[in-house]
Amino acid sequence: MSKRLSESSRHVEPQKPKCALNISENAQRELLTMELNGSVEAPKENPAPRRSLSTSPGLQYGALVNSVTSLTTPESQNPPISNRQAYVTMAVLCYINLLNYMERYTIAGVLLNIQTFFKIRDSTAALLQTVFICSFLLLAPLFGYLGDRYNRKFIMIGGLCVWLLTAAASSFVTESYFWLLALLRGLVGIGEASYSTIAPTIIGDLFTGGKRSIMICIFYIFIPVGSGLGYIAGAGSAYLTGDWHWALRITPIMGVIGLIMMIFLCPNPARGAAETNGEGVVAQSSYLEDIKYLLKNKSYVWSSLGVTALAFLTGALAFWVPTFLSRARVTQGLHQPCTNEPCDSTDSYIFGAVTVATGILGGAVGTTLSRTFRDKVPYADPLICGVGMLGSVPCIFIIIFVAASSIPATYVFIFCGELLLSLNWAVMADILLYVVVPTRRATAEALQISFAHLLGDAGSPYLIGVISDAVSSSKPDDLNWSFHSLKVSLLVCPFIGILGGAFFLFTTKYITEDSKAVLCLIEEEQHHPPPEPSIELSNKITT
Repeated sequence: MSKRLSESSRHVEPQKPKCALNISENAQRELLTMELNGSVEAPKENPAPRRSLSTSPGLQYGALVNSVTSLTTPESQNPPISNRQAYVTMAVLCYINLLNYMERYTIAGVLLNIQTFFKIRDSTAALLQTVFICSFLLLAPLFGYLGDRYNRKFIMIGGLCVWLLTAAASSFVTESYFWLLALLRGLVGIGEASYSTIAPTIIGDLFTGGKRSIMICIFYIFIPVGSGLGYIAGAGSAYLTGDWHWALRITPIMGVIGLIMMIFLCPNPARGAAETNGEGVVAQSSYLEDIKYLLKNKSYVWSSLGVTALAFLTGALAFWVPTFLSRARVTQGLHQPCTNEPCDSTDSYIFGAVTVATGILGGAVGTTLSRTFRDKVPYADPLICGVGMLGSVPCIFIIIFVAASSIPATYVFIFCGELLLSLNWAVMADILLYVVVPTRRATAEALQISFAHLLGDAGSPYLIGVISDAVSSSKPDDLNWSFHSLKVSLLVCPFIGILGGAFFLFTTKYITEDSKAVLCLIEEEQHHPPPEPSIELSNKITT
């Protein structure tokens, strides 16, 4: 009888699910290889019987690597989240994201005051942003790892507490302790890393499809809006009080409200809840397996390079453009140079207002274009990002060379350039959510943030400052030359914009296949119930 059963079993072939038919044969072979070499670890929360998808014939896709062996169905799920609670959570996350970026760019809004107060040069002033971003990027991978395995709400609450305390403490630094201000800025980055890494993944688990695109758009609109309000709030508080220290006290005060709302109003949704009708999935893979998966995901890699170029570009421009325009006014004879604080903050107000307006408009236009063309053109999202970056390059060139002759014309092109760059914010975030499986989104977000900041805005303000100091050193007492030196250093930005646009265009080649693969995995997880363990396997486990 056993012989007859074995012979008949040879003719039984697993039926390939429909969603797997469009995936390349090379990708199928690659996944099969990874499955044979894969390993599984115990889950870190909600232990549950394993639902392994590694043997499912429908998950034959190379970029997924070992993620098919990392999904489980918990025995006891989190209670389902109502639509009302999801929208309340979204509102709280957006409020904190607003404060996050307000605090980050408050320093840029009062940079002239800080340079006058501490008597520091451009490169030294830029260290405030570089130290902040460096601590931010170093801890983002850690929070990404924890966010894929532990309670995300508690992690964010802990990070917010660190952020509030260190941001408030930095507002009391005196004239002879610039090093302490730089140190506290670094600690502020630690707190912000926990939130920025995890919050988008929670939104991804509360909404799906077109609704998620809209919510991600709203969330990421608060990046330019918060940045613009940071300039305005910083410059305004310094002007009203006559002391730039008060600029650093606004966001901690508002942040206490955000912390309270986070504690009492925000849930911790199950990972992948939106795609699995509330069931959720739990990761069992090691961190090394997560890294291998992401490096195999070509859409993720190329889009992350594009995000890095965007971070370099926006970081440099956001930090230096108000100062650049202020020096342009001095060169034109419109203003006197600042020797005593408070310095004139006209350009901080205007630049902040332009950033807010272009952020809202650009985010809305980018999301509308994405929703309109994504079904017709599967690679529409990275195409929108690439066109936005490449389109901003001529505007940046014009900004740099027109500032010496016409400030109003410069602001026209600042508006156009920022509008084109703002098309990217929500779209590129949505790309990550639909090309990465739910159980690895926090890790993916963290690594993208780390890489983007490491090679992007962690060094770009400092690099611009170093080049400016090097050029101005030949004529250190010439005010016109200080403007010229900063103009020369900003010429790095357009070339980075071209590079970033090319990275997003490369993403268009792979994104269709990568997004289909993630949908296949989620569909298989829902439609293939876990097989009953064999008696032989149960005995081995018991033994």
